[in-house]
Amino acid sequence: MSNSISTVPPGAVPPARLERALRSLRGLATGDALGERFFVNPDTVEQLIEARVFPRGTWGYTDDTVMALAVVENLAEFGHIEPRALALGFGEKYTADPGRGYGPSMHRTLQALHAGADYREVAQAPFGGSGSMGNGGAMRAAPVGAFWAPEALTPAAELEAAWAHVAAEARLSAAVTHANPEGQAGAEAVAIAAAWVAWVAEQKAQRPLTELFQLVLRHTTPGETTARIERAASLPSEYDVRTAVSALGNGSQVLAQDTVPFCLWCVARHLGDYEAAFWATVSGLGDRDTTCAIVGGILASDSRVCAPAEWTEERESLVVMSRQPPLKGLEES
Repeated sequence: MSNSISTVPPGAVPPARLERALRSLRGLATGDALGERFFVNPDTVEQLIEARVFPRGTWGYTDDTVMALAVVENLAEFGHIEPRALALGFGEKYTADPGRGYGPSMHRTLQALHAGADYREVAQAPFGGSGSMGNGGAMRAAPVGAFWAPEALTPAAELEAAWAHVAAEARLSAAVTHANPEGQAGAEAVAIAAAWVAWVAEQKAQRPLTELFQLVLRHTTPGETTARIERAASLPSEYDVRTAVSALGNGSQVLAQDTVPFCLWCVARHLGDYEAAFWATVSGLGDRDTTCAIVGGILASDSRVCAPAEWTEERESLVVMSRQPPLKGLEES
């Protein structure tokens, strides 16, 4: 078997898929950068959120966006998730700028990937060989879902296979660093949600929110993450955010199972409204750069939804390394 990795020629990846992934990435990056700004004095953070006042400082993004950027570049170069190349991409971006807020175990993982170690062995090693169940796979998964979202005219008989493919690609994107099924389940759930949002937008039709949760649960590996997603599906949308956090978590444990369910509840509560979703999500506190990145990436998969222009302008710009239109030479001004 050959060890070579073959890329696809420029123009071979459908531009519509890349445009959806890029929209999601932009929404993810903005949520990440803005959420990060609210890691401020605990005595004042809730007052700032209630007044909708942004703390001073540069709106720089974190490892959430850096890794999602590597995912989008991987999809552009190969037309699908190529895990060996993705592992190298993660390692290269980490080495270029290791101070983006990576978790303690991720430093070791990414150093090993940059050195060329087998990603399967590296991902399995943490936590006594059980692999990570952290939220890192989920935080970068929305663009995968946006990329693989079914087209508006996909026949009903083919939809189930399309959703299953979304989940498989998300699982593979997470497996490069997260071998634990819970860590992969978080990525599956986020990608399915983003794909559903993109698909509904292309249909230009209303769909019941129950369908979102049903799809996520049907295509996400069963475990604690799905158990909490079921709980999220049953929580009334009019619940106070603090009540939802007490039931679902807010990422404080930096685990997929205490991060993704809350994010999906926020998405369902504010579908189609990026700004309202951001304020609801950040008010949950916890791992707020990651929860806001996940929610932002899912909602921005909808072609009709984006962050307010002034937010995007304040956020650190994205530079995408790709030969594929419409990403070729992309650098936000």
